[in-house]
Amino acid sequence: MKRQASLVAMALALLSAPLSAKEPAPFTPPASAPKLIVVVSVDQFSADLFDEYRKSFTGGFARLQQGGVFPSGYQSHAATETCPGHSTILTGLRPEHTGIIANNWTDLSVARADKVVYCAEDESVAGTTHDGQYTVSDKHLLVPTLGERMKAANPAIRVVSVAGKDRAAVMMGGHNVDELWWWNGKAFVSYAGRATPAVVSRANAATAANIAAPQAALDVPEVCKPHDRAVQLGGGKTVGAGHFERAAGSASAFRASPAFDGAIVALAAGLVQDMKLGQGPTTDIIDVGASATDYIGHTYGTEGAEMCIQLQQLDATLGSFFQMLDSTGVDYEVVLTADHGGNDLPEREVDAGLPAAQRAKVMLAPAIAGKEIATKLGIAKPVLFGDIPNGDVYIAKDLTTAQHKAVKAAAIAYYKASPQVAEVFTAAQIRATPSPKGPPEKWTMLERARASFRAGRSGDLLVFLQPRVTPIPSAAGGYVATHGSPYDYDRRVPILFWRKGMSRFEHTGGVETVDIAPTLAHQIGLPLTAPKVDGRCLDLNAGGAPCR
Repeated sequence: MKRQASLVAMALALLSAPLSAKEPAPFTPPASAPKLIVVVSVDQFSADLFDEYRKSFTGGFARLQQGGVFPSGYQSHAATETCPGHSTILTGLRPEHTGIIANNWTDLSVARADKVVYCAEDESVAGTTHDGQYTVSDKHLLVPTLGERMKAANPAIRVVSVAGKDRAAVMMGGHNVDELWWWNGKAFVSYAGRATPAVVSRANAATAANIAAPQAALDVPEVCKPHDRAVQLGGGKTVGAGHFERAAGSASAFRASPAFDGAIVALAAGLVQDMKLGQGPTTDIIDVGASATDYIGHTYGTEGAEMCIQLQQLDATLGSFFQMLDSTGVDYEVVLTADHGGNDLPEREVDAGLPAAQRAKVMLAPAIAGKEIATKLGIAKPVLFGDIPNGDVYIAKDLTTAQHKAVKAAAIAYYKASPQVAEVFTAAQIRATPSPKGPPEKWTMLERARASFRAGRSGDLLVFLQPRVTPIPSAAGGYVATHGSPYDYDRRVPILFWRKGMSRFEHTGGVETVDIAPTLAHQIGLPLTAPKVDGRCLDLNAGGAPCR
């Protein structure tokens, strides 16, 4: 099987002088604590994909299955998107408390013409927009991450966050990070004014060279051959039988390929070595956002040869990463999870015997629905706003009380009349629902909505499409499949813990990604003070100290 260049070799090539350590603060983890915490988020890695391929893994995923395996972890909220999901992993709090209710939301009060706000931007910066021309910021994350809490307790602790997406790096790293890097489409970058370490410069040079060279088609592993079948999407477009061959200079094809994760993880490995993470007097933490699986899922769907090849390659990449960590001699603990799951493209689902799978009608888009409602009510201005035909819908603020009431009633009726819509909740209904408790697999739809509702930021209405209705009306564009629903194919993700010497076990009951932060805090003896987390500590060591 053709693989990318050795991750260990790539990391060694990125080495530069170590950074000086800081003076330790009063908090010191106990001797039993790991010296380095490694948190890996695989974007769009559903529990369904983990279940499907877990027996075929021989590298990093195979190693992680020798530790604590929670195959039914939950991003328990309804807003199963990248930004909300990453905000839960290391805060221990659900989106209702992190404030990250979606990738994008509408704020009609912002000064700029573009009223859509991106979760990881500062919309107050003049001349910016939410979709490309924005300034990356952590301002919308309302709570601290585990790394922040660690650093507040002891400034000597190093916190590092690396990802293929800015929102992943920011939401896992938080507000006080020693190194934070993300891919901007051309290079790994950070906040303006930050110095660029030599290891990042070398990573950018190596990645640029990778993109500049053509990529031959990757071999198809035996386990992937049953998936290697083209699916017609209309207009001559097919997916399902791609092997990641790409032309020289195609940055977009690079991003939706296994090579992207190779570059992300190689940079993380280089920073571990360059900064000598885990070799100081206390416990360090590095967060790694592997983003390629999400781009591949969006571009090709989840059940073709492309996704199968990607997961086999990522397995090898993670295996090399862990071997590099072994070579440092550092006692490290790994947790791997995902920000959300994903649903396959409806055309292939129909072929697989799921006749309910379909694409959403264009008429469900808030802007289009709003035009029809405004015309019917005789209102000569936009009345509805929203990002996609699944999620938060906002009613215009510059309406009279009577108009607002009429628009709300008309919008509820409009969406409920569609056979593609499962639920329409009002903000008042959601706000009146207590924050959910108990097993996440048993939550009602309203409770799932409550877990990602933030008054003042969430919509006036929340629309849920029927199961397997993809909110991408046409496959003619770049994306053919997505996620974002309140259903378990989008909510359920694996949670895997591993540390050398840890006894293997598997817990099949439902747990949540918000349980990760309190579990890791327990491992290093860090008390979690205010804000109180939503998650609970998971017992990883039978007979050890009980979780607090």
